[in-house]
Amino acid sequence: MKVQQVFNHYQRISQGQIDAYRYCPRCGERYRPASSGSPKGYQCPRCGHVFYQNPSPGVVAVIIDHEKVLLGRRSQDVYRGGKWSLPGGFIEFDEDFLSAAHREIMEETGLSVEITSLFSVISNFLKPDLHTLVIVVLARIISGDPSPGDDIVKLAWFPLSGPFPDMAFNADRHVIESYRDTRLEGIPIDPRFAILGNASAI
Repeated sequence: MKVQQVFNHYQRISQGQIDAYRYCPRCGERYRPASSGSPKGYQCPRCGHVFYQNPSPGVVAVIIDHEKVLLGRRSQDVYRGGKWSLPGGFIEFDEDFLSAAHREIMEETGLSVEITSLFSVISNFLKPDLHTLVIVVLARIISGDPSPGDDIVKLAWFPLSGPFPDMAFNADRHVIESYRDTRLEGIPIDPRFAILGNASAI
């Protein structure tokens, strides 16, 4: 099985700063490209605040049941709408990635799960202004029936052997095929975070 952890969805070259943020959120002065230390950032000439252009962190879950994997069809309102993906999403600022996995799974599938292990970490270069770093976890269902929600409009189980539907991300297909072909159990996680609610007292 070929190992791949970096996925390019466009011709990625060093294009410099992405002109998405023009003004400093602290003082309102117009940004300029940072002169040093951050070739992909902006610095305010008045107050010195630097806006760094970093990848967005996310988490997705591979949920397996009876040799099938759970996939969701994405709403037309989101990036790559109408295509299918693993359940998951972005990690919020004050949230650890394991709690984010539980939250995203509940929001998109209605399922309570046990996160059993870490499986992979993926860099997705989706478009010039959207780069993600995605943590992949393996999970098993504890309770609930699949019910689509949030950015997912339909859920379905697909055989690990395929065929798969029109996938939103090459990385998702690769992760599923990697699990199918290797059956790697992944890296153990902090047991306090395996089941939703266990970490509430931490």
